[in-house]
Amino acid sequence: MITADVPNERGFETLKLLTDELRWSLAQQLRWSDRQVGELVQALHQPQNLVSYHLSVLRQAGLVHMRRSEADARVVYYGLDLSAMRELYAAFGTSFGLAAAVEQPTTISAPVLFLCTENSARSQMAEGWLRALSGGRVPARSAGTVPKTLHPLATQVMAEAGIDIGYQQAKRVSMFADVQPAAVITVCDRAREERSAQVSAPITYHWSVPDPARAAATDQLQAFRDVRDQLRARVEGLLHDGLAPAQPAR
Repeated sequence: MITADVPNERGFETLKLLTDELRWSLAQQLRWSDRQVGELVQALHQPQNLVSYHLSVLRQAGLVHMRRSEADARVVYYGLDLSAMRELYAAFGTSFGLAAAVEQPTTISAPVLFLCTENSARSQMAEGWLRALSGGRVPARSAGTVPKTLHPLATQVMAEAGIDIGYQQAKRVSMFADVQPAAVITVCDRAREERSAQVSAPITYHWSVPDPARAAATDQLQAFRDVRDQLRARVEGLLHDGLAPAQPAR
């Protein structure tokens, strides 16, 4: 008699949540960019109360996270928890002997530009990850609306992951006024509000990533590590389908 491990009940219930068409569409929308409820309502052409309900279901399952904007506390961003999705995928792949997804190398000539306010931590780490994970096939740049010097903890935690960003320098976004990036990705909420007047691109995403420099001094190193790991997961997802969805989200 052949036996096989069966996925745990919680994992099975979580997977069933995604069989709902609207929840699946929400996950597809949040796969690329963090969004406000109103943006999801507009994109999916569904009532706000229905969208909010299904977001709540996905949050309770640990598949979606919510974060208040650092620029305006009245604004809330929702994002897909890529680590949780990856764990769910791995668990079912192991249980059923499924092959791992094969990532196709992405190569583009125009740069991907990461923006934050000071260009001192989040955008610099994202630039380092994209350059490293793409093997140099994707030009990576970063800039800030009010640039300051590179934060030493950003350099330290990236070095822990084997990536040297110590040579990178903070740059003002206006330096890219004559450049046409393949994509512009804001990694802080303030930069999202200030981006449109200074740089444009055919693809724009927003990642609502917390500022690790705002953590208490005793917690700052761990905050930088957490942001480093979050950015890695996001950049890996960005590269998987060549910077843009293979098909439009439903």
